[in-house]
Amino acid sequence: MITSQRGIFQGFPEIGRFHRSYSKIKALTKHWLVKMRYPKPIKILEPVVANKIAAGEVVERPASVVKELVENAIDAASTDIRIEVRGGGLQLIRVVDNGWGMSAEEAELCFQRHATSKIESDDDLIRIETLGFRGEALPSIAAVARVTLVTRRPDDAAGMFVVAEGGRIVEKGKRGSPEGTTVSVQNLFWNIPARLKYMRAASTEFGHISHLVSQFALAYPEIRLTLVNEGRLSFQSVGDGDLFSALVKVYGVTTAEAMLPVGSDDESASSVRISGFIGRPSVSRSNRNYLSFFVNRRWIQSRTLTFAVEEAYHPLLTGDRHPVVVMEIEVLPGEVDVNVHPAKSEVRFLRDREVFALVQKAVRRALTENVSMSVLVSNASLSVPSVQHRLEVVDEKYSMPALPEREAQSARGEGLEVQPLPPADRQVPILRVIGQMANTFIIAEGQSGMYLVDQHRAHERVLFERLQRVRSGTREDSQLLLEPVTVEIAPQQAELLATRIEVLSQLGFAIEPFGERTYLVRAVPAVLGQANVADAITEILEQAVDERGNGDWRERLMATLACKGAIKAGQALTSIEMRELLLQLEATTIPPTCPHGSPTMVHLSQAQLEKQFGR
Repeated sequence: MITSQRGIFQGFPEIGRFHRSYSKIKALTKHWLVKMRYPKPIKILEPVVANKIAAGEVVERPASVVKELVENAIDAASTDIRIEVRGGGLQLIRVVDNGWGMSAEEAELCFQRHATSKIESDDDLIRIETLGFRGEALPSIAAVARVTLVTRRPDDAAGMFVVAEGGRIVEKGKRGSPEGTTVSVQNLFWNIPARLKYMRAASTEFGHISHLVSQFALAYPEIRLTLVNEGRLSFQSVGDGDLFSALVKVYGVTTAEAMLPVGSDDESASSVRISGFIGRPSVSRSNRNYLSFFVNRRWIQSRTLTFAVEEAYHPLLTGDRHPVVVMEIEVLPGEVDVNVHPAKSEVRFLRDREVFALVQKAVRRALTENVSMSVLVSNASLSVPSVQHRLEVVDEKYSMPALPEREAQSARGEGLEVQPLPPADRQVPILRVIGQMANTFIIAEGQSGMYLVDQHRAHERVLFERLQRVRSGTREDSQLLLEPVTVEIAPQQAELLATRIEVLSQLGFAIEPFGERTYLVRAVPAVLGQANVADAITEILEQAVDERGNGDWRERLMATLACKGAIKAGQALTSIEMRELLLQLEATTIPPTCPHGSPTMVHLSQAQLEKQFGR
């Protein structure tokens, strides 16, 4: 029997009144919520609000401001550009150039949205040959900062200055000035506190600026670029037009001398031309920050070009290593669209397959002509069919039943005292060393079958946990070098090194400045052993540039030190050394995995072995 809602409440008038009131309130609430979502009619935004919205796309961080201002200076035919930064760019960014300059009328007009001298009609959009063309840079910057522009043309007797703040011109007049243009940006994001709170530390923001300036130096070696941070010279390119000179300034002499020239085939009928340098496999890096692509001298990010280059390096580099590349790609302006990204950091090629093939072919040709065949063959032989499906990866949950404990020993290799583990806490069984395979894997026998232990990853885990004890207040043993090692670092790394000295010192490093961007390493952590000190320092600083927080960076730092100091694949070990390594591995807290999360061992059980033999 179905009873209506009204009938139910007939005998209970109070409940009925309450229900009707509740339904009315619910309906009114819904009505007002809908109305609040659309409280006003459609209208045109105020210019100040529109500029702030545009600034959100153009001005992501201080480095975005530097990019826009330097691009304007380059378009003005400048040959000498000076960038001054304070407070990571949030307090002050000043860009001084010796370009054409502007007239008094142009100096005021450039603060209006879509005011540009680069294009005149929509036909110009399909053949853009300048870095800037939208006319949004200065209005967007002025909407979120105080901007002072001083400019003078060569033929003018006096210069013109304009001050804009919050998107409006607040002051203007004549002023004496040198030829060219000076733009000063102060108190960036002062009127957008929500954006300001997302800015990183001053050293991190300056690292982005430094990396950007170095890319401009590689794209325009004929322009002298000077970067000054907090009143100190941080970087200066030569400006002699030689790309190799720019490479030396950006990456140092050692890396520059290990670079190989790359170019497109002169006999090719394609309109695409490729030039630049690529690094030998020996100068690979742990991230892709050293892959620099310039399309018509515009620095871009391109997954297509990155994939083309890394495929050309296969199998010379493993999956966690990336090459150093500086490549200029010249394309007809009508065959590339540069107006596909708000920050102009991406482009779209008309014939992307052709560009991909030409880049890959050019890189492979350079490597084939300059890298010995023995390296190619030895690396190619590493690609063997995997038998991982036959093996059970030992994970952190693995445990063994109670077994007789082995007498505590001291591991000679690293001076680490090995304590016997309680049976309940044991994550790997007691293993008996049988031998070594391919000078890479230790073959061991356990209670439940055979174990293959990766000697490099196992030693990584041991050294990593040794370094972790530094957090408890103990200082890592330091090893003095017979001769100090000289290390040249990139500009963006130099500023960050100063903020990391204390952590590096606690881990056992002794580093001191020795020139503009050169440092002397006098001592290293004992765990590094015979590792290449310069490579270790370079990789550590790469991680500092790519930091995601102090804690994460320190973990990655210790993992890198452990990796550099660990026994390498291909290194022959004695039976005693293999036994001591397994003892040290047993004493760690997470023996089944290395610091990077990869397994240290795989297990082939007794049952699996018997099954393979048909028993």
